[in-house]
Parts: sequence; structure tokens; C-alpha cells
Amino acid sequence: MVLGENRSLSRVVQSVKASSARKVGTALWQRGFHDRAVRKENDLLHMARYVVANPLRKGLVDHVGGYSHWDAVWLKDTPE
Repeated sequence: MVLGENRSLSRVVQSVKASSARKVGTALWQRGFHDRAVRKENDLLHMARYVVANPLRKGLVDHVGGYSHWDAVWLKDTPE
């Protein structure tokens, strides 16, 4: 994903939401979105772990490993 003069974050998010909803055939997303600035590497780790755990919090899986896209560098043990 690349942002630029003609591609704002809002436009990219809108496009991703619309495309995925069309493929599934139903609304998947809440209105709007919240962007967050990542200021430190440690912030990125916590944010990424939060996102990876979303299917668990939503009750879509019983454990993080039950989600097909869980295996991310963000879950590996790293010093903080």
C-alpha cells in the first residue's frame, strides 16, 4: 500500500473496505477508522500484537493460532 499526493490514507482504507465487502457479499467494517501514529519501535510491537489478536477478542477463534494469518513476527518473543 502506498500513500501519495493522490492516495490519502482515508481513500486507501475506503478502497480496502469496499473491495473486501464486495468479495464477501456483506458489510464487514464499522464506519470510519482510527489511525494511530507509531512513534517508537516498542509502540509498533504492542499495536501489531493488538491487531493480530483481534479475531480472538471477537470470538472468531479459540486461540490466536486458530486464525490463519496469526503467524507474524509480532508474536515472537522479543526483548522489550
